[in-house]
Amino acid sequence: MQSTLFPLIPRSAKADLSTRSLAQAETRSFKRRSPIPLRQVSLWQIESGVVRMLTWLEDGSTVTLGLCGAGDIVGQHLSKIDPYQLECLTEVEATPLSPDEWFPDLDYLLARVQQAEEFMLIRSYRRVEEMLLKLLTWLSKKFGREVKQGRLIELRLTHQDLAELLGTTRVTITRILKQFEQQGLVQRLPNQLTLLQPEAIWHYEI
Repeated sequence: MQSTLFPLIPRSAKADLSTRSLAQAETRSFKRRSPIPLRQVSLWQIESGVVRMLTWLEDGSTVTLGLCGAGDIVGQHLSKIDPYQLECLTEVEATPLSPDEWFPDLDYLLARVQQAEEFMLIRSYRRVEEMLLKLLTWLSKKFGREVKQGRLIELRLTHQDLAELLGTTRVTITRILKQFEQQGLVQRLPNQLTLLQPEAIWHYEI
C-alpha cells in the first residue's frame, strides 16, 4: 500500500520564518486545479486555500502524497519523490520562499510526524469502506465546520480525488458513498459533503 503524508500543520506549529523576507516576496494567486510552479521556486508558504501534492506511478496512475492548508510550507525541496507536483484543490494564495529562509522548529517537525501517523492509521484498514469513513472523519476535522446536520467538509473533492487518496478506484468510491448515504452517514449535495453525526463514526461497524 502506498504511503501518504498529510502535512497540514496547525498555526501554533508553523515554521519560524523570516518575516522580512516573506514581506518582500510577492504573494501569488492560483485558480482551482491549476499547478503551482516548482522550477524557479522550490518552497512555497500557503497563505490560503488547499493544495495537494501528487506523483505518478509507472502505469500512469496518480498518487496523492498529501494535502496542505494555510500556514504550511510545501515544495520540491521537501521531497525526494520524482515526479512531484503541487495542484490547487481550491483557489490558493501562496508566497515563494527560499530554503535558506525556512527554519522549522521542533513543534513543526513533531506535528508533521504525528499527522503522518494519523494517515498511516487510516490507510491501515483492510476494507475500503473503513478507510473511506475514517478519511471523511479526518477531512471533516481538518477542513470542515459545524452545521446543523453534522460537519460540512469544505473541499470540492471528486470521487477520483478520494480514490487516489486511498489507493482505490473511482467506481468503488462512488458505490461506497451511495451506501453511506443510504445508511444515513453522509449527506451529498452538489459540490458538498456533510458527515452526519461525526461523533458516532469512530464506533460504527460496517
